[in-house]
Amino acid sequence: MKLGNLIGNIKLTKELGLLLTIGGLYALSIALSNTFVNIFLWKQSGEFKDLGLYNMATIILQLVTFTIAGRWAKKIDRVIVFRIGVIFLALFYLTVLFIGDKASTYLLLLGCLLGIGYGFYWLAFNVLTFEVTEPDTRDFFNGFLGILGSVGGMVGPMLAGFIISTLTKTTGYMIVFGISLGLFSLAVVLSFFLKRRPASGQYLLKRIIAERKNDKNWKSITYAHFFQGIREGTYAFVITVFVFIATGSEMALGTFGLINSGISFISYYIVSRSIKSEKRNKSILIGGILLFLSIFIIVFDFSYIRLLIYSSIIAIAYPLILVPYTSLTYDVIGRGWNAGEMRIEYIVVREMFLNFGRLVSVLIFIAGVTMFNPEKSIPIMLFVLGSGHSIIYFFTRKIKLTPAPRLNSQE
Repeated sequence: MKLGNLIGNIKLTKELGLLLTIGGLYALSIALSNTFVNIFLWKQSGEFKDLGLYNMATIILQLVTFTIAGRWAKKIDRVIVFRIGVIFLALFYLTVLFIGDKASTYLLLLGCLLGIGYGFYWLAFNVLTFEVTEPDTRDFFNGFLGILGSVGGMVGPMLAGFIISTLTKTTGYMIVFGISLGLFSLAVVLSFFLKRRPASGQYLLKRIIAERKNDKNWKSITYAHFFQGIREGTYAFVITVFVFIATGSEMALGTFGLINSGISFISYYIVSRSIKSEKRNKSILIGGILLFLSIFIIVFDFSYIRLLIYSSIIAIAYPLILVPYTSLTYDVIGRGWNAGEMRIEYIVVREMFLNFGRLVSVLIFIAGVTMFNPEKSIPIMLFVLGSGHSIIYFFTRKIKLTPAPRLNSQE
C-alpha cells in the first residue's frame, strides 16, 4: 500500500507527520504493555476490586492533571507539556520494572503515575492535533492515527504474548515493560523536532464550562463525551481480564489483540476514506448500535470463541464511531466562542466530561464487585455501562454546524 494512495490528496506536512509518528509510537507502546499491566496486577492480586482501584486512581489523576496541564499550556510551550506527559509515562514503566512482583502492593502509586502521564500527554496531543489539522484534514488524521493504532495493536499484543509465554513469566513481563520504556524515550526525542508553540492569555476554564449554556453544540458534545466515558471506564480493563480468565494464556490474549486490531486496521482505512461530513451522524448511529449489540455475545458467557467474535464486531464499530465523532468534536470546538484563544480550555472541558464518565463507570464497578458476588454483578454492570456509546448519537444528531475559519495558526 503506497503512502500516496493512503493519504489521497492530503498534504502531509512535517508537523502532521511528526505528530502521527509520535502517536504511532505511543500506540505501539500502549499495545505492548497496557493490556498486560492489568493482567500482571490481576495475577498478583486476583481481585476485581483491586483492578478497579488501580484504574480509578489513573482516571482521577488524569482528570486533575488535565486541568493543571491546561493552565501550564497557556503559560509555557505546550510541546513542553507534551514532553512532560511522555516522561511520566516512561517513569510509570520504569517504576513497574523496579517494583516487579510487589506491583499489586503499589496499585494506587502506579495508577497515579499513569494518570499524570495520560493527563499531560493527551492534553498536549489533543491541542496539537487541533492546531496542525484543518476541517478538511481531520478525518484523514484521525483515521490514519487509528490505522497506526491498529498496526500497533496487531504487533504489540502478539509480540508481548510471545515474549511472556516463551520466557519465565516475570522475566517476560519485565522485557515487555522495558520495550515500552524505550519507545516512550524515543517519543521524547522526537518531540524536540516539533515546532515550538507558545501560548498566551488567561486560563478561562470556568468561562468555557459556562459556555455550555450559550452554545447548544458545545453542550451536546460534552454530554456525548460523558456517556462515552461510561463505557470506556470499565471496558478498558475488564474484557482483557475475561480473556485471560477464559484461557489462562498471555499468548491467547495476544491473539485476541491481533484479530481485533487486524479488523480495526481495515475498518479505519475504509472509514477514513469514505465517511464525509454529511455521513457522520449515520456512521455514529450504526457504530453505536453495533457496540451495544456486541454486549449480548459476552454478557452471559465469556468463552474464548465468544470473546473473539466480540472482538471482531467492536473492531468494526469503533472506527465507525470514533473517526467522525472525533472530527465532529474538533469542528464544534473550532466554531465555539473565541476558539482560537480558548482551544486549550475547550479541550480540558471535553476531557473533564469524558473522565467524569469513566470515573462514574469505575466507581459503579467497584461498588458492584464489593457489595455483590462478582460473577453475578459483573454481567449486569457490563450490560448497563456498555450502553454508553449507543447514547452518543442522541446528542450528536442535535449538532448543527456552520462554516468556520481556519484556526490552526498560533493565534
